[in-house]
Amino acid sequence: MDHAALLLSLRLAAWTTLILLVVGLPIAWWLATSRWRWKFLVEAVVALPLVLPPTVLGFYLLLALGPRSPLGQAFESLAGHTLPFSFEGLLLASVLYSLPFAVQPFTAALAGVDRRLIEASWCLGVSRFQTFVRVVLPLSVTGILSGMVLTFAHTLGEFGVVLMVGGNLEGRTRTASIAIYDAVQALDYASASRTALVLLVFSFVVLALTYGLQRRVWASWPTRS
Repeated sequence: MDHAALLLSLRLAAWTTLILLVVGLPIAWWLATSRWRWKFLVEAVVALPLVLPPTVLGFYLLLALGPRSPLGQAFESLAGHTLPFSFEGLLLASVLYSLPFAVQPFTAALAGVDRRLIEASWCLGVSRFQTFVRVVLPLSVTGILSGMVLTFAHTLGEFGVVLMVGGNLEGRTRTASIAIYDAVQALDYASASRTALVLLVFSFVVLALTYGLQRRVWASWPTRS
């Protein structure tokens, strides 16, 4: 089993989840509350990675992050190396690819908060930011946690975008899914089986946790004891 690839996948998933929590919440709040008539265009852009083939997304990201692009040139002048085939490029690609897996559950949770509670908070003189932190977030924490868990699990199993943008550099961009592919290509089924089993068990735990959160088991357990 390729422990370095597993650790890199866990690191990539953790950073992607953290960044999407910070970036995805404002986007989700805007989607949940905005009445802009063209909002569906933004929703389509957010959901695009769900239907776009990973190789297509990876190809366009490779062009957008490459050394000939403005973003690629700016990053190379600051960091001294190119974005593609680096962990930073891999992280940026994972954030974009996993965007709908965070934003859509966040939006559903935020939209489910009773509007009357929010307006009552505003009427009592509480600012919009404090209302969001003290009223909206506690009431939508279950959906937010579900989005974070889904984002983490989805990033852990990425293959197409990771291979296109990050390549297969041992210790730098080789994730668990690519390690499994390499082991199968080398007919090392034992190693592939062990790594795949870890991802299978982890995926099952993640799904059980997600469904449990959606049924609000955390709220119901204390009443049963």
